[in-house]
Amino acid sequence: MRPRILMCPPDFFGIEYEINPWMNRARQVDHEQAKQQWRDLNQLLTSLGVETPLLSPVAGLPDLVFTANAAMIYRQQAIVSRFRHPQRQGEEALDAAWLLEDGFAVTQLPKTSYFEGAGDALFCGETLLAGYHLRSDAPTQQWIGELVGCRVIPLELVDPYYYHLDTCFCPLAPGVAAYFPPAFDEYGQRALRELIADLIPVAAEEAQSFACNAVVVGKHVVTNTGCPGLHAALRQRGFSPVDTPLSEFVKAGGSAKCLTLRLDGEEAAAWKYYP
Repeated sequence: MRPRILMCPPDFFGIEYEINPWMNRARQVDHEQAKQQWRDLNQLLTSLGVETPLLSPVAGLPDLVFTANAAMIYRQQAIVSRFRHPQRQGEEALDAAWLLEDGFAVTQLPKTSYFEGAGDALFCGETLLAGYHLRSDAPTQQWIGELVGCRVIPLELVDPYYYHLDTCFCPLAPGVAAYFPPAFDEYGQRALRELIADLIPVAAEEAQSFACNAVVVGKHVVTNTGCPGLHAALRQRGFSPVDTPLSEFVKAGGSAKCLTLRLDGEEAAAWKYYP
């Protein structure tokens, strides 16, 4: 079965507001370049055997392009996000409708919850790593763990530049992950070291290039440009890293992983291999 990744064309992508430190309305996106970078990423994933169904872009929702935040996928269940910032809350109904039409059982969270999908909820093996504090809240993450019946490790994010877990942590396979240590508090760093046997630290300059915001397809790892140290570490472990320029999306605080939602289960999620 081909991997399936949901994407959304960047027709209306731009910096229309500022909800993270990367965003600056004075530093606008080059729209043609953004469209080309998105097409290149889409074509690269297609060349790796990925099916890429598309969510239709909508004017006034520039961050709809970041489909990773639409939901957390667990088997055929989609737990749809509740965004913290009003600027993104218009995405929720569109995400839910698309996932329902695609055949997922859609779970809606209470309006008092904050949860930003696969941006803050990533499996490594059988454990759900759950980012909280800056976008998602810890009680909701624990509730989601109970809903799907898995252990949850809450990880407090302490650097506003790394506001989602997927900006500073990348599960690569069960027991293997890359991370940027300063994005986590002392407990979070210790918890990751204890949980993950092969934990690859990423240097600050590569974290700023969103090295951890990678798309993993089998042994292929797709990143933004500017991540040579991580690529070397990946090759040593038998992975095949490849980069593609995503500078226009970095302006909004996103990169390869942010632009994708894996619909059939991330490579590091042990549950995807169970019948």
